[in-house]
Amino acid sequence: MLKRRFYIVLSLLLFCFSAHAGINDTKTVKRVIESVGRQYAPDKRTAIFDLAVVENSGQFILKGNTNLPEAKRLVLDSLSILGISCRDSVVVFPEQSLGEKTWGIVTLSSTIMRSEPDFSAEMVSEALMGTPVKVLRKKNCWYLIQTPDQYLGWIDCRGISQKTEAEMTDWKKSNRFVFVKLIGYVVDAPKKNALHISDLVMDNLFEMISDANKYLHIRLPDGRTGFVNKSDCISYREWSERKPTIGNIISVSKQMLGVPYVWGGTTCKGVDCSGMTKTAFFSQGIILARDASQQARYGQHLDINDLQSFEPGDLLFFGRSVQRITHVGLYLGNDRYINSAGLVCYNNINPKSSQFRASDRKDLVAASRVMNSLNTEGIMLVKDHPWYNDK
Repeated sequence: MLKRRFYIVLSLLLFCFSAHAGINDTKTVKRVIESVGRQYAPDKRTAIFDLAVVENSGQFILKGNTNLPEAKRLVLDSLSILGISCRDSVVVFPEQSLGEKTWGIVTLSSTIMRSEPDFSAEMVSEALMGTPVKVLRKKNCWYLIQTPDQYLGWIDCRGISQKTEAEMTDWKKSNRFVFVKLIGYVVDAPKKNALHISDLVMDNLFEMISDANKYLHIRLPDGRTGFVNKSDCISYREWSERKPTIGNIISVSKQMLGVPYVWGGTTCKGVDCSGMTKTAFFSQGIILARDASQQARYGQHLDINDLQSFEPGDLLFFGRSVQRITHVGLYLGNDRYINSAGLVCYNNINPKSSQFRASDRKDLVAASRVMNSLNTEGIMLVKDHPWYNDK
């Protein structure tokens, strides 16, 4: 925050100097907006800061929308320091029409997140059952949500159960369990050949009602009840508190071998490259950033010219340059890595290997180590994330 404010103050000095050079107020307002936006919302995938200025009868009006009230406030304060009066017409999310229900819990095993509120819009990611989300907007039967990794997207209203702050607190205190197999089902009775109520994928989260011998009687986030094999689940507390290991992360990634590549996918139904690495780490209670280019920003950056220093569990990033990262894989050791490219498969960074596949998007440009950077920016433990826990 101090760094941001220092940057703004420095910018304001430049603006003041520029004002004497004949730059008009409209241009100055735009530069203030751009300056604040670069600091508070450098990535539109994780922050909304769509502000603009219009002039009406000699008066400046600040319009647009954002989910960053502190950033909007800084724009107005900065303009005030510069002696520029500006009327505030900015919509701050969550929208007031949502009332107190500005939280939600994902209700389906995997819910598609789209770039726009339309079934024909691009799939940008998926949110898993039991994921706590912020609800920012509603448009027809669509909600704009933000997931715990701060990623933004639109989901169909049938994939979410809206909650108030108090209801979210109750959910955090409930007896939650995590599904730990790649895929499974909730059934309507604790017996073989019972009817399916819902499918499940790894890391789905739900409440336990009671123990039913070899089954758990559970309640899904939308209120549906059913039964799931007890051996396929562990308690949320045990899951989130256990120490994550590289061995388990790699084991989960290998369980996904053969899963088809799906842009935006994060489950065994279909997964993209960063969805695979994100899923492997999340199985151990570690939240990574969503996309490959975002994951590359965080952790301990490694020297790609020193391949001997790579360790199993490191993330390898590929692309045309560090600024154009398009792909990520999980390093296994001995030059091998696992990634989702057409399907989840093995590849090799050694050009002499039969598993080496050269292409424009497969040039190794960066690498990072996650496990010694837990609870740093972009790498957070679920057990310490306030959206999941009552702390």
